[in-house]
Amino acid sequence: MRHIYTSILFIAVVFLAASCTKDDLEFPLVKAEITDILVQGQCGPTGEGEPVSVIDKDRRRVEIYLDDQVDIRSIYLKRLEVSNNATVTLPDYGLTFDPKENMKPILDFSDSIRFVLNTYQKYEWTVVARQIITREIELEGQVGQAVIDTENRVVIAYISPSEDLSAVKVNKMVLAGIHGSITPDPTGKILDFRTRHTFEVKYAFADTSETWNVYVYHAEQEMSTTASVFPHSVRAYVSGTMQNNASPVVEYRQEGEDSWTELAASKIKTTVTGFTAEIEGLTPGTKYQCQVTAAGSTSEIQSFTTAAPQQVENGGFDDWHCVGEGTKALYNPWLEGQSGYWDTGNKGATTVGASNSRGVSEGGRTYADLQSKYIVIKFAAGNVFTGTYLKTDGTNGILSFGRPFSSFPTKLQFDYRYITAPMNKGGGKWDEAYSRYMTKETYESLRGRNDTCQVFVALIGDKDEEDYGGTTYPFIVRTRPSELKLFTPNSDNVIAYGQFTSGNNQQDWKTIDIPIKYRFTDRMPKYIIIVACSSKFGDYFIGSDEARLHIDNMKLMYE
Repeated sequence: MRHIYTSILFIAVVFLAASCTKDDLEFPLVKAEITDILVQGQCGPTGEGEPVSVIDKDRRRVEIYLDDQVDIRSIYLKRLEVSNNATVTLPDYGLTFDPKENMKPILDFSDSIRFVLNTYQKYEWTVVARQIITREIELEGQVGQAVIDTENRVVIAYISPSEDLSAVKVNKMVLAGIHGSITPDPTGKILDFRTRHTFEVKYAFADTSETWNVYVYHAEQEMSTTASVFPHSVRAYVSGTMQNNASPVVEYRQEGEDSWTELAASKIKTTVTGFTAEIEGLTPGTKYQCQVTAAGSTSEIQSFTTAAPQQVENGGFDDWHCVGEGTKALYNPWLEGQSGYWDTGNKGATTVGASNSRGVSEGGRTYADLQSKYIVIKFAAGNVFTGTYLKTDGTNGILSFGRPFSSFPTKLQFDYRYITAPMNKGGGKWDEAYSRYMTKETYESLRGRNDTCQVFVALIGDKDEEDYGGTTYPFIVRTRPSELKLFTPNSDNVIAYGQFTSGNNQQDWKTIDIPIKYRFTDRMPKYIIIVACSSKFGDYFIGSDEARLHIDNMKLMYE
């Protein structure tokens, strides 16, 4: 009996000691993110078209758009997709659910909504809905835009002093969105606006109407023409205001010249009281002047200077140096003792094998030789990029993309050769982190397809800047799935983008021009990102160990 008691006592002491040493378990870090959302009435930014969700993973914020046919205070959540099988809590509704169970809660999107994603940790996201309700009024002889007060349901519009207030033609009046109605409908009618007019306005989702009052007054003077210019390197974008429904004439000239050049009407777009125009064929780094005339009113002369051209450094990939020997030789795309403009993933590759990106001299030229290889335990694509390799994280990498840049090229030109073969390495188990960049179906279909090389160029702002080790970098890439962060061209921070891909063999040197398309024409770039790789899906460690890309004579074009 004494032995049994001793054993029990020993077990109790051990258990107590273990409890005192650690009273909870260490849970793994499992991040959760919203990857897609669909709600009742969701549409594009214009109020029509396919549903759009703007997902900002860094800020944990989603912005969606609603059409004018739904009541923003009562919206069905039709679909919610999250990573890592997280459950979702809506704290303001006292509701927790599994998104896969196809629940359709009714939510009030008149204010932002908190979504808490639950794994071993909690991740709070914010979802914001913007309902697109078009409201506009267009009168014959109107001066400027009408003032539309939605809170007090009042519209104030102005017409030219020369127009008759007792006989004003209404060309357009939309106050409840494109699907709403106005009673009586004034469109196309001539009304006496010496006193206010009252209309019953009904939204498409509402059972009752609202009463709106519309006032029209004489403007103190005719509306003058204004203009502003945002110059690029070989183009300039002009915008401004003008008299209602006027036809603007845009003229420009190089500073110091006497005569003006009139811009073709096809290059000018107009609204009721505004215009935009694009002037092409300008010379980089040159001073110009511009003026706009509409309805007899000419804007002040606008002086502007086109952006000077900038080039990438070491675009011929002539400068390389090597550190170490044999299988540990580390090739760097800059001269010894100098700083690098380009970098490669070699620092990661050489932790377990040889550099797979290096400079080669052959046939009178030196070029970047980018080889895809299976190095001991993992597939590695040959690559070169503007930026810095920051750290090897296990078998993954942390890189910074981008170099300072403030010009507006129109193309990226380079010479290339390429060898491809069916993708035979990588492509193992699907990781939910990949879902933010590709579908599972695409991932599972890659093996066996011809490998693809990729070269892309992007001009970006400073929104995605990130601190790493006390230094601010333009854009940090992480390839570890649990922290996966890759560059995406549809980011709001991308001002311009262009890419080239090919899955075909190209044995002889060929010159390629990549057009750079501007998503925003009124924003100044802060950085340029250029990436060339022998295997497009190398970020997912998938590709062919026979793929090989040669790159030379890379330069920016201004045409």
